[in-house]
Parts: sequence; structure tokens; C-alpha cells
Amino acid sequence: MIEARGLAKRFGTVQALTDVSFAAADGRITGLLGPNGAGKSTTLRILYTILQADAGTALIDGEVIGRDSLSARARLGVLPHAAGLYNSLTARENIEYFGRLQGLSRAAARARAAALLTQLELQDIQDRRAKGFSQGERLKTALARALVHAPRNLILDEPTNGLDVPSVRKLRALLRTLKEAGHCVLFSSHVMHEVATLCDDIVVIAAGEVVARGTPQELLERTGAADLEQAFLELTGDATAGLA
Repeated sequence: MIEARGLAKRFGTVQALTDVSFAAADGRITGLLGPNGAGKSTTLRILYTILQADAGTALIDGEVIGRDSLSARARLGVLPHAAGLYNSLTARENIEYFGRLQGLSRAAARARAAALLTQLELQDIQDRRAKGFSQGERLKTALARALVHAPRNLILDEPTNGLDVPSVRKLRALLRTLKEAGHCVLFSSHVMHEVATLCDDIVVIAAGEVVARGTPQELLERTGAADLEQAFLELTGDATAGLA
């Protein structure tokens, strides 16, 4: 389980988060939505330990992140918006390296990398350096890296950005498999169809605060909207809002 309790964060004169609280449960896929500048990325970065909140508490499986970030990271797989691959390493080496960082033995890291390269259909690029990868190849390699240590919890920042249609379908199937195995999946997206297709729960952030949370059906009932896109616009109060 991933939890945010009263998170607040300021950057200079900008109050990025004021009061963000929600829980992403095990065995469910939770979508994080909000207009540009709403605080989605800041929230995710606090949850995956890159940023420290000014106030509030972030927890992974009931453990406060700030007290033992290494322990929290061991139970967390992260796919950031910028894939952040090491360009001088091959796809295989990127995945194995992160496996080693997560405490896997050399043999275990190799075995996990081989399995993920096959599962995500990366065999054709497994021994190529990441510098020349397409956006889709970078994203899939970064996803394999996030999964290498078989984490209980997964945070994905716009996971389908740059993927072609077949790859998106395979990713959705993978996320559903993880959910069915009891994993906690939290992701942000600007693709409303993706949210409607995948999410069990939705958290809507606007101006650094959670303005709504619930199942897709609950948000539709709350707003009286015919679809999630219209519900989002009603909840954020901005008919011109974007979801990036």
C-alpha cells in the first residue's frame, strides 16, 4: 500500500502541494489525475523518495518513508516520467545493474533481466546501448528496470507515453496481472481512455490539493457527468484544463 497523509511542498514562492492525502491499496490500480501544475509529479517524487515533503507523511506498506528510505525503496518499483537510463549501458546491463542495486545476487539479477526482456519483448535491443533507443524502447527498458526486484508496489509516471498500440495493450495486460497478484499500482496519465480502462480508483488533484477520490463510477455519480473526461473538468473547475 502507498499512502500520502497531508503532504505539503513549497518551491520558493510556489506552493506546489498544500494538503494531499490518499491511499493506493494493494490489489488495485489507482490513477492520479490533475491539470498541468496541479502537483502530480511533486506528489509522486515525494512518494518515491526523490523529494522530501515540508509537511505530512508518506508511507510504503505502513512504513514512514523518511525514517528508512532504503527499506521503502526495496518495496517500490518506479518508472519516472523521464526514463533516466544509463545511455552507455545496454538494455540488459541497465536492468541487471538496478537488480544489483536492489540487493539481488549477480545470478538472480541476470535471471530476472532475461525474464523481463522476454516478457516485454526487448530481445532485439537487449545488447544495444540505450543512447540510440526510441522513446518506446527507453520506456520499456525502464519499466523492466523498475520490476527487476519484484516490488510489491509500483509507481508509474505516464507509463504509456511514447508506446505504440500493441505495446500499450501489453502494458495494460501486465498491470492487470500485477493487480491480480495483489500488487499496488499507482500511475499518472493524461490519457482518459487509459484511466477509464485500467483504474479501480482515481485521485484528482488541483492546485496542490486532492479535490476528489473514488472509483470511476463514484466520480461520475458525484458530478453527474456522462464520462470521466467531463467529470474531470467538473471536478477541477477548468473547462480548458489539460491532463499532462
